[in-house]
Amino acid sequence: MNSEKIQKLVGTGLLTALVVVIYFLTMGITVGPFNITFALIPIVVGAALYGWIAGGWLGLVFGIMVLATGGANAFLVINPAGTVITVLLKGAAAGLIPGLIYHALEKKNCWVATICAAAAAPIVNTGIFLLGCLAFFMDTINTWAEAAGIANAGVYMVTAFVVNFLVELGTNLLLSSVIVRIIDIVKNKLSARKAGI
Repeated sequence: MNSEKIQKLVGTGLLTALVVVIYFLTMGITVGPFNITFALIPIVVGAALYGWIAGGWLGLVFGIMVLATGGANAFLVINPAGTVITVLLKGAAAGLIPGLIYHALEKKNCWVATICAAAAAPIVNTGIFLLGCLAFFMDTINTWAEAAGIANAGVYMVTAFVVNFLVELGTNLLLSSVIVRIIDIVKNKLSARKAGI
């Protein structure tokens, strides 16, 4: 195994641990009924540094953490298979798609690539979650909406679920400059090692 593959493996391993730690540390931070997902930040960093496969892996780890820590229990009791499919798919895609976006744009402009990738992670995460709700949980969503005094399930989904999305999107966009700096530092160190400096 060459040194580049070892660096990628080690870097992905460190970011995997960071996803787990950040998820645990921020489990109690909620807006509305769900946790805010700060673990998307190291997922975007990993996708940008090591590619879409690493991003997909990091997102999958995030999805596993959601399931393992009870973050999806409200849905697991209703439809276990639908919950597992939705949570793992949204997690993996929230790393995979930003990785593809970053690598498609990075040669043109690193800042634009980072901002687009950072924005894509919560968009994909929330978008697939909402599609999963439509596919597997609409009866329950309707019941929750009625209990909250909201006649329209779509309005309930926007008010109950999308608020988290806005916080996640804002956090990712605010931290985009930090993400760019991390990527630059790591890439410069990797370039220096390749050059033998």
